[in-house]
Amino acid sequence: MDARLRYATIGELRALLDLREVSPDELAHETLKGLGTHGSALHAVATILPDRARREAARAATLIDRKASGRLAGIPWGAKDLFAVRGAPTTWGVPAYRDRLEAQDATVVRRLGAAGAVLVAKLATIELAGGWGYRYPGASATGAARTPWNTNHWAGGSSSGSGAAVATGVLPFALGSETSGSIVTPAAFCGVTGLRPTLGLVSRAGAMPLSWTLDKIGPLARSALDAFDVLRAIAGPDAADVDTLASTFRYVPRGSNGRRIPGRRRPRLPDLPPVGSLASLRIGYAESDFTEAPVPGARVAFGRALADMQRIGATWVETALPNDLPYGAIVSLIGGVEGAAAHADLIDGAEFETLVDQTQKASLLAAREVLARDYVDALRGRRLVQDAFARIFDDVDIIATIARPDGAPPVDRALDVEALNFPDAPPGNRSIVAAGNVAGLPAIVVPCGFTETGLPVALQLVGPAWSEPLLVAVAAWYQSVTDWHTRRPPDRSP
Repeated sequence: MDARLRYATIGELRALLDLREVSPDELAHETLKGLGTHGSALHAVATILPDRARREAARAATLIDRKASGRLAGIPWGAKDLFAVRGAPTTWGVPAYRDRLEAQDATVVRRLGAAGAVLVAKLATIELAGGWGYRYPGASATGAARTPWNTNHWAGGSSSGSGAAVATGVLPFALGSETSGSIVTPAAFCGVTGLRPTLGLVSRAGAMPLSWTLDKIGPLARSALDAFDVLRAIAGPDAADVDTLASTFRYVPRGSNGRRIPGRRRPRLPDLPPVGSLASLRIGYAESDFTEAPVPGARVAFGRALADMQRIGATWVETALPNDLPYGAIVSLIGGVEGAAAHADLIDGAEFETLVDQTQKASLLAAREVLARDYVDALRGRRLVQDAFARIFDDVDIIATIARPDGAPPVDRALDVEALNFPDAPPGNRSIVAAGNVAGLPAIVVPCGFTETGLPVALQLVGPAWSEPLLVAVAAWYQSVTDWHTRRPPDRSP
């Protein structure tokens, strides 16, 4: 793959396209080559789409020639293989669905196409997005996706193909989805930026349902600013997803007196707040999250990251999630019951036996036996979690914590998914992956260093609903004073 293009950001590719130093067709061609070599070597690719890529590249070239193009015109990207793409297989990671074709694009695919982005591939995912309870990284029709930092280790979560493809430099961005950690985890394990939006900000129409209460769609990219470019293209109300119809932006920051500033609802995400305003933030954190990480190498990286973050000049407030709420159990019960309902036809059919992971099969069957009162209790527990966050955000603007406590696990190690989601509510904010998903809140993950064995680790920033511009602004500031997001994994050219 052309060295100028590999690892380039959206902004860098935009400049090359505008200066006519590369055409959309040439960029798509180089990206397809990279996917066929580097991407496939990591088990990150489900289906390469050369014909669609050429058509969309030709359309993007016309937009650029007419000077009618936006930020994403001509930029190649990949879609997690849960999103419908017209005329292309959408397998959901299930072997029996290898030849299933979709009649129309998912809303997010259509919106990126309208922005001029060039879809080049469907990317690998855990079967049924992991729902609910897979035990092995290889629970997928494409096998275990690998992080390029060490190909003996997992890329993480059901958006593993999206994380690996961006991390290995063949795509500037990809779309993933998260029910409980599937953007956060691959971003952390692969050393890229992941942006999980507020529930209801991005339409899920045309995406495989796992949990109607929890599912969210967002980008994985090289930087916070790149991720925000993508989010702005896909966000907004969609009549095909009723949960988006109230997604007008309504988060407002604090004034100098510490009170929220009244503001009008807006139909789309506004621009990022100015860098100069970030020093007036109140940032919640638990120091133990950073200084008591269980793995020594990660502990050093997290401690340094906290020190770097505190250079922002904000007021830092010791803040911890209540440790008497069963965050992991709530997310698992809601996700399990809704996942079993969403895939009832598969469970009842012969294709069910083709699922790779025996634990996942058992979990789906068990979820069908959950009592209605237990499901309702979990939904009531969700309200308690949302209330707990509301109290926290009365006092702070965002929470800063770690994304995952260590680097990626080996691909041959059995996973305890509940442990990844911290169900036992340890002190501090280390339950925030499960808790934030239960509450439907946005988060951004940015790389912040490495373990002693060279695996990436990451920071996580979580804010109240609709606070994506603020989260991105803080993450972009952090990336302006550090260079972790520009580090590249070892070159393992096939």
